[in-house]
Amino acid sequence: ATTRTALLSGPLRDRFQILEGIEFYGDDELAAIVLRTSGLLGFAISPEAALEIGTRSRGTPRIANRLTRRVRDFAQVADETRGETRRIEIGEASRALKELGIDEAGLDALDRRMLTMIIENFRGGPVGVDALAASLGEPRDTLEGVVEPFLLQRGFLLRTHRGRLATAKAARHLNLVLPAPAQAELEL
Repeated sequence: ATTRTALLSGPLRDRFQILEGIEFYGDDELAAIVLRTSGLLGFAISPEAALEIGTRSRGTPRIANRLTRRVRDFAQVADETRGETRRIEIGEASRALKELGIDEAGLDALDRRMLTMIIENFRGGPVGVDALAASLGEPRDTLEGVVEPFLLQRGFLLRTHRGRLATAKAARHLNLVLPAPAQAELEL
């Protein structure tokens, strides 16, 4: 099973009458999934908190469900301390996600490390994926299959024939300065 069409052999792919692409889910769709999951798990969550989790879920229901469980875990610990059970609100969801290392844009530690590496060590890019993988100590396929799709979709990264470029949006988000040559490259 794969979501990468190119990994299917041509003869196998040709046997299918209809080929469809899979898009990332929208934040509102993920919020609805979070609300449903919280109901199945037996706890209440505000629509605003559900949207907060959905927004930080990388466009993926599986991740939304995992984060929903982790936010619930944080809330349960807080409830045991206070001796009460209540609805999870946006502030508590935001604090839990921050503790998990997921920022307001949904970036995790590896996303931030990759963008910071491009900006600080490679002057904003372009840089080849093999050089990035070696510098980060991460497998190339992890960067290409896990990190890049989300960063590309959210406008933090560009993939060109010359390599990867961090965008001005990425630099602003990380409070870094994008070197001038990279700025000129982005304007081309």
